[in-house]
Amino acid sequence: MSNLISTAELDAQLGAPQLVVIDATWHLPLPGQPPRNAKAEYLEQHIPSARFVDLDAVSEQECTLAHMLPSAEQFQAQMREIGVCNDSRVVVYDTHGLFSAARLWWMLRTFGHRSVALLDGGLPRWHAEGQPMASGEVTAGAGDFEARLRPASVCSLDAVRKAPMVLDARSEARFRGEAPEPRPGISSGHMPGARNLPFNVLIHDGRLRPSLELRELFTGLGVRDGVPVVTSCGSGVTAAIINLALEEIGHKPHALYDGSWAEYAACCPSEIVTGE
Repeated sequence: MSNLISTAELDAQLGAPQLVVIDATWHLPLPGQPPRNAKAEYLEQHIPSARFVDLDAVSEQECTLAHMLPSAEQFQAQMREIGVCNDSRVVVYDTHGLFSAARLWWMLRTFGHRSVALLDGGLPRWHAEGQPMASGEVTAGAGDFEARLRPASVCSLDAVRKAPMVLDARSEARFRGEAPEPRPGISSGHMPGARNLPFNVLIHDGRLRPSLELRELFTGLGVRDGVPVVTSCGSGVTAAIINLALEEIGHKPHALYDGSWAEYAACCPSEIVTGE
């Protein structure tokens, strides 16, 4: 079963009692550019009935690393607050097409919710096709979602250093150490043995590439059936796009290194590799 839902399919399901639509837009802060306010953009326009989830707010608040998984109790409470139930059909999207929504898709899956899909093409495709739009805050009754962590979905620092295959979703320039990291104090480069798969290579026109093309990309990087794959990026957001692509082609097992490069570069500076 695909983890994607088309705009036509979502439009036909709007108003269904078990449907929960979530705008999970998050913008990477870029040096020299004014910050974008994802919540304000949501209030201005969103898919009808969509609730907003702030990725920073649903992450571990006591950790200095960005976007670390929260406790099951925290995530459960926050999902219940926006009306997610155990039997909800959740559809997640973002305003980029496919970017930050994959992180929330992965978090829901990691905490045991199986019925979750990403809107294929996100808000840009929805808007381009003339689908209905809404504005303002959306409120919902409390849900009964029960979060149960699936530990195999998450990889630690110790485990990533032993992983047989690590795919890094950052840009080639950051991976090679030729461009700076967006977070101050973090050197660019990559882990020994890691292979670069920039997340945007997996996307065309805001949509995940077809499974045949994805399989060819993974095969070219040496991914083989049954070989565990760990994904990484800057802070665990775009790495989830690789997990999504692996799921679409049926590759298992795969996990996401939650600390990602922000943790690795800080903890293992002597191991940083630059160049090829």
